[in-house]
Amino acid sequence: MSPRVAAYAIVVESGRVLLSHWRDAGRWTLPGGGIEPGEDPADAAVRELSEETGFAVELDELLGVDSVVVPAADRVNPSDGPLHWLRILYRAHVVGGELRDEVDGSTDAAAWFALDEIADLVRVELVDVGLRAAGYLRVPVEPPSA
Repeated sequence: MSPRVAAYAIVVESGRVLLSHWRDAGRWTLPGGGIEPGEDPADAAVRELSEETGFAVELDELLGVDSVVVPAADRVNPSDGPLHWLRILYRAHVVGGELRDEVDGSTDAAAWFALDEIADLVRVELVDVGLRAAGYLRVPVEPPSA
């Protein structure tokens, strides 16, 4: 089983959450991604959010760490085997930049969604995990099937 440590940011402004579209999975996710060797998780969250959305952010607080084991069958490439994914979650706010889509990366779009639209959005479960950790989602919401 391979490990992956990644950092993500939950940005909610004016009742809308900022999400990235994960190209390979075809679902919306929180902006963020893998931590480079030697990189501080907070720096990784800021860097990844900028790469995926075009925004500069400041982190407000550490919300928590989520741990999940993804069976090989549930991965984009099942031949990669199971994955132990440690996801570090931060709350952040925009301080600059302009919304834009990532080019030649793991995401292909970035957008704001009203919090009441989330239940109908095709998304990875990390969106719910992050919104729950930030206090915006009180009960589990099952994603619609793709």
